[in-house]
Amino acid sequence: MRVLLWHVHGGWAESFVRGPHRYLLPTTAEGGPWGLGRGGRDWPNAVEVAPGDLSAAGVDVVVLQRPDELAEVERLLGRRPGRDIPAVYVEHNTPKGDVPNALHPLAEQSDIPLVHVTHFNDLMWDSGRAPTTVVEHGVPDPGALYTGALVRTAVVINEPVRRWRVTGTDLLPRFAEVGPVDVFGMGTDALPSALAAHAGASPAVADRFRILGDLPPARLHAALAERRVYVHPFRWTSLGLTLLEAMHLGMPVVALAATEATLAVPPEAGAISPDVDALVRATRLLLDDPEEAARRGAAARGFALAHFGLSAFLDRWNGVLAEAVERHSIRSHRRERPTQTPPARAGSPARAFSHEGVAP
Repeated sequence: MRVLLWHVHGGWAESFVRGPHRYLLPTTAEGGPWGLGRGGRDWPNAVEVAPGDLSAAGVDVVVLQRPDELAEVERLLGRRPGRDIPAVYVEHNTPKGDVPNALHPLAEQSDIPLVHVTHFNDLMWDSGRAPTTVVEHGVPDPGALYTGALVRTAVVINEPVRRWRVTGTDLLPRFAEVGPVDVFGMGTDALPSALAAHAGASPAVADRFRILGDLPPARLHAALAERRVYVHPFRWTSLGLTLLEAMHLGMPVVALAATEATLAVPPEAGAISPDVDALVRATRLLLDDPEEAARRGAAARGFALAHFGLSAFLDRWNGVLAEAVERHSIRSHRRERPTQTPPARAGSPARAFSHEGVAP
């Protein structure tokens, strides 16, 4: 199939475009949120297409990820998603605002299925009339690269200053008290000054952070694998894909027991708890005991391979896309088929019948 989607969530797309289809990515000279294309990534099945050429590209199904894409698809293709062309909507995020009463933007329609990436998302969003399903994450296996040679904690957070409490950035000084912390991710340059100003962080603790920025996947995996332990301090997120990648690497993981992490991290993989003091103690233990860290990291890798593998993820998505196309075809056939009214028998009044042949 020819699948139209925008490059919105790079980590998720890294897995999604490894399927058997042809993935069409709108691309403009300016790039940005509406024209990033592959964004420099090595995605052999993904084709960069100028927005003006999409109407002639023979799109079979649309994978939506933002509410504004509904109007953009109709503008570019001249077809309304769900009604004129098969479509599904991927919900990557936990709801914001009035949780748990947050109404999903697509809740008032029934033509476009909502695909939640976690069971927690499915639970917390009010999806209304929209049909829903869950396709859990799957990531490419980077291999068992873990050495833990550096007695340091690794954290991956995008925009940690802006998102502060959401990402658990305010908790990081507590982990820095038991060992140095290396921070990876986009928008991390301002983190040292923000941490220095944080009420709970002494200058000595603030000095224990090292900012390593946003690395390409292969370099990030190699760097993470050298660190002794991975910490996932997020309070409110769908599920960090780098957490799953760290587990695939064979890293022991220490995670705040919030949102979907409670299903993704078994206790034997490191530590998971809403008690931050308990997580800090576990981090100290793993930093001090390389054999225990390696043992828990092996458990993390085994669990990740069994539950978040790429093959199962792609199989589920193949089914979702095929079902969306089939359901759209059935609905279109029903809309196009004229209602048949059998001729009245002599002496009998005519009766109206529905298209199923059953009197209403």
